[in-house]
Parts: sequence; structure tokens; C-alpha cells
Amino acid sequence: MKTIYANGQVWLDGDFRPAEVAVEGGRIAEIAPRIVPGPGDRLLDMTGLHLLPGLADVHVHLREPGFGSKETIATGTAAAARGGYTTVCAMPNVDPAPDTPEHLGVQLDLIRRDARVEVLPYGCITRGRRGRGETVDYGALAPFVAGFSDDGCGVQDDGLMERAMRGIAPTGLPLAAHCEDETLLRGGYIHDGAYCRTHGHRGICSESEWRQVERDLRLVARTGCRYHVCHVSTAESVRLIRAAQRAGLPVSCETAPHYLLLSDAELREEGRFKMNPPLRSPADREALLEGIADGTIEVVATDHAPHTAAEKARGLAGSAMGVVGLECAFAVLYTRLVLTGVIPMARLVGLMAENPRKLFPIGGGLRVGERADLAAFDLDAAYEIDPSSFRSKGRSTPFAGWRVQGRCVLTVAGGRTAWNEREQQGAAGQ
Repeated sequence: MKTIYANGQVWLDGDFRPAEVAVEGGRIAEIAPRIVPGPGDRLLDMTGLHLLPGLADVHVHLREPGFGSKETIATGTAAAARGGYTTVCAMPNVDPAPDTPEHLGVQLDLIRRDARVEVLPYGCITRGRRGRGETVDYGALAPFVAGFSDDGCGVQDDGLMERAMRGIAPTGLPLAAHCEDETLLRGGYIHDGAYCRTHGHRGICSESEWRQVERDLRLVARTGCRYHVCHVSTAESVRLIRAAQRAGLPVSCETAPHYLLLSDAELREEGRFKMNPPLRSPADREALLEGIADGTIEVVATDHAPHTAAEKARGLAGSAMGVVGLECAFAVLYTRLVLTGVIPMARLVGLMAENPRKLFPIGGGLRVGERADLAAFDLDAAYEIDPSSFRSKGRSTPFAGWRVQGRCVLTVAGGRTAWNEREQQGAAGQ
């Protein structure tokens, strides 16, 4: 029996076209202008909707095992599905840290039990994800992970990072680097810019990020390791990565919606504006947009990082670092970048769906024979971002109250419905 998604606009060859999509056995069986249903086939009317390949986020924090008060596999993947994501890559900030097959197994068991969409975990770079000490057995972890990262900790020792790159290179998987030189932090917690100095805060300098990017790029040239820079926030990092790519090094990077749409000029004395790296200067934001435009930045990832309400209620100085984004990322970027003409729709689809699949071991999408991962959006739907409605346990976002356009109505992951807005609305009305 096939499920046919009929009468919608389908993303094909870089544009929306009127077409229908048939799914059978969890895979895309056919895409055609018109598909005639057979006996027993199910027809779903997509009139007024735009079908995209399922979004893929290569940088999320699902918090389990170990920190279920902040988020769980169940709540985090429910949030992902609501946002149109069919694959998320889970960072290793969990307990136990996935630094051995046994420790990783704890997380994989939870994923198999509770995930609504595909979850690909990262393995650690170092034992205990400390950014120092011993490296892990990369070969033993490689079959089960999206790549390797110590996200939350930059690898501080040059020799250790080179050993890690040499160990990871044969796996063919990316090393996803959290670039942060701890000797340059000096107790800072927001960007060392105008707002910081005016309001008496402690600043994090841009050099703390780009100095490690610079070091790592030298090591990539020696080792040939695939290298991906997490949450790029500074103009200097963009310039370094652009030069490395032009030199032919196997280097990619991501940034997050908040760095593209906000700067330290929009800071408020609220925990929902605190994340690491911090919101940088307007000039940094412009450099990131230039990096999006010229292809230097190939991926937008949310860095979805939920915390409890209490942890985010202590202002800029005292709140935990991290904001959530899975349920609003597409809408804020579509509204502020596509509808305003800053980037074309094709670039947004590349950043959020196509490029992650090229750079990471993520399958699925909107092609015949692929795993059926798709998301249907009502691009005309206008609404206000309301964190109280989030499926995530985390509610802290700088986009709260924004008027946006583009709502995910249906998410299908592996051929199964992971989110259906219409069913949710029907249930709420009963």
C-alpha cells in the first residue's frame, strides 16, 4: 500500500513544482505530476502546501542520558518533528559521555526507544569530553556516529588535536570542532563589544574562537582530516575558513539562526539572549551573511540547547548558556532572509536540508529510492512565536514574540508521520 501526497508543490531540482509523491515501505516510490492511486492506497491532500526534503540539523543537544530535566530524546525529537526536521545529530554533552561503545550504547538504547525522528549521535574526541587528556577509539565508535566532537569544550592542546585528527581521518567522518581557546576567556559570558562595556559585563573576545580555528586549519593541512567548525560567530573565522576552502582543504562550517539575525546591539538583560559563542557585533553578523551568500558557510544548525526555566532566569550574567531553536528556525530564516530577498529559497533549502546530507552520513530526502524524509510547510501562514507552545522542555529563545511566516504542517520521517499540525489542532478542539 502506498501513501500519496497529492496536489502540493514539491521541491525538485532547485524549485517548487506541482507534483505528487508516493511513499511505500518507508521510501520514496515515485514523484510525478500525477500519480493514480491503486486499490488500498491512501491519498493525502497537500493543496496549498510546499513539500521540502526533511530538514537536517547537525548540532542539537538532546540532554539524555543524564540531564532529563532539561530535555529528553522524546521531547527533543518531538520539537524537531514540529520544526520540519527528520534528522538531528546529537552532541555528546551527556552523562555518560559517548567516549566508548558501552557509554554510547546507553544513548543508542534511548534513541531506539523514544526518538520520533532519526537521531545520529556524535562520539567524543577525548575521554570524558574534556578537551584534554586521552583520545578515544575512533574506529570502534565510527559505525554508530555522525562524527566526533567535544562540543562545549575546545581541544586545548595542539598535539592532542593533531593526534585526534590523525585518528579520525581514516574513518572518513568529520571532526566537528567547538573552537574556544580557554586562556582567552577571562571569565567572559557575552561578546566583548559595545554592549558589554556600556553595561559593565565581562566579555568574550572574538580571538577565543578564531585563534583555534586558525590552529586547526594548519593541522588539517597536515593530516587531511575532514574538519567542520561548529557555530561560527566571527568575521575572522569566516575569512579563515574561506581561505582554507579555496586552498582545497576538506573544511566546512555551520552557523546558527541567532548569529545571522541578531547581534550584540539587540542584547537584553535576559537569559534568552545568552549562548556560547555569544551574539557578536553587527559587523560579524554581516560577515556571516556574506559567508552564506558565497557558500563559505554551508550549513545552518540550531545549536538547540535547552535548559530549565530556573537556569535561564538569572539574567545575562548568571544564566546558563544556550537557547532553543528547532521549532522556529525555518520560520525566522524564511521570514527574515528569504522573504526580504537576502537569500533565495534554494540557498535556505541547501543550508537546512541538502548540504547537511552532503557533509554528514545523513540519508533520506525527496528523491526516488531514498528514505522518505519530507516536511510540508504552509509558507503563507503568519503567526507569532510562542515558546509556551513548544514541544521542547526548553522555552528560552531570543525569537519569542517575533512575527513570522511559514509553518510546518506535516513531517514524515522514514515514511512515518512524526508531526501533523492538523491532527494536533483537531485534538485541541475536542
